[in-house]
Order: sequence, then C-alpha cells, then structure tokens
Amino acid sequence: MAEQEAKTTEEEGGGKKKLIIIIAAALVVLLGAGAAAYFLFLKKDPLPEEDANEQVEMIQPEVDDAEIGPMINIEEFIVNIISEDTAHYVKASLTLELTNEKVLEEATKRMPQIRDAVLLLIGNKTFEELQDLQGKKQVKAELKNRINTFLKTGKVKSIYMTDFVVQ
Repeated sequence: MAEQEAKTTEEEGGGKKKLIIIIAAALVVLLGAGAAAYFLFLKKDPLPEEDANEQVEMIQPEVDDAEIGPMINIEEFIVNIISEDTAHYVKASLTLELTNEKVLEEATKRMPQIRDAVLLLIGNKTFEELQDLQGKKQVKAELKNRINTFLKTGKVKSIYMTDFVVQ
C-alpha cells in the first residue's frame, strides 16, 4: 500500500508540473498576442520626415543676409535697478544694428549719449519687469526709440542683447 501511495503522489506531482507548464505557455502566447495587437493596431504612426522638417522651419526666424546692417557694440555695463526688498542690478552688453555706414560713424561719436540713455532707461526698471521675455522686449523697443531720437544720419534697425544678467 505504501507503494501505491508513492505512485499516486508522483502522478499528482507530474500532473501539477504539466499544468504549470501549460499555464506558463498560455501566458507567453497571450502576452505575445497582446504586444502584437498593440504595435499593429493601437500604436500611432510616427510623423513623416516632411512634417517634422516643416515644424522646425516654422520655428526658426527668417534671416536675410542681404539686409543686415552695420553693427556697433555697447560694451558691458552694470546698473542698479529699482527694487523694494533688496539691491538688484543688471549686467549687460548690447549690439545695435544700424541702417547704414553713415550712422555707424555718428553712433561711434555719440556712444556716451547712447550709453547714458541705456543706463537711465534700464536703471528705471524693476526687477520683476526685467525677469520675463515680455519685459526684455519692452526694454529693447524703448531703447530703440530713445536712441533713434538723437541719431540724424540713420536709425537703429534692431537691438541684440549679447549678455544680460539680472540679479
């Protein structure tokens, strides 16, 4: 009788092993079918190369080399700005793009006036105004208008901030 009990436990153990193998194989097949269904039916197609290139081209600003005017640098300057809580300052360098060569000579001669206008305008701004992009664009527009008031032989086309730190 002991021999019969040993055979039945061996058969039950072998049956359990077969059952585990069948379940594991079924799981592998189901996972494979699920992955295949996901990749074939549910996954979105990648953007075509043409669409991706068009988006990059739209983001980049258009620059026409033929229309670049003469440039003059305003060397680095440091100016205190308005602040209620603690002392803040701006450290910046600018480049002015001008309309013609004649105004380049005039701007070189008037550089002390230009620097004075820049220092006074930026010095009257608050820390909060100079923190965001809109504030910086506003400063550039105001500087352009102010400098153009005393240039007679041409105008400032654009102002580029080559260095700008607010602390």
